[in-house]
Amino acid sequence: MATKTKLVSGVDFITLSTKDIDAAVEFYGEVLGLERGKQWGGMPAYEFETGNLTIAVMQSDGFGVEHGTNSHPIEFRVDDFDAAKAELESRGVTFINETIDSGVCKQVFFHDPDGNMLGIHHRYADGTPPEAG
Repeated sequence: MATKTKLVSGVDFITLSTKDIDAAVEFYGEVLGLERGKQWGGMPAYEFETGNLTIAVMQSDGFGVEHGTNSHPIEFRVDDFDAAKAELESRGVTFINETIDSGVCKQVFFHDPDGNMLGIHHRYADGTPPEAG
């Protein structure tokens, strides 16, 4: 039953599970190059800023929560798809699929150290694929 009272005004952050907070901090901060934000007090959880959405990684057992991975990709927007893909490969990221070119965007998937699925994504500015060079 729908109500006219608005309760939700936005999404503040999403959370990803980790078994090893130090490895997660290294991956999200150094490999992906995301700006590290706040730690959740003294708890094993840190926030990382993407520009439009905060991603929090939390060591599940430190919160009494069962560890589980996200099996569908969280897509990181990149301005230069090919350069971002090459840079991530140079930092040790292994992509699990060939680049998908949908005719509107390019994307490719990879995992973090815990197996959470991530991806990089670039939508063409006008919806038209770039000219083959």
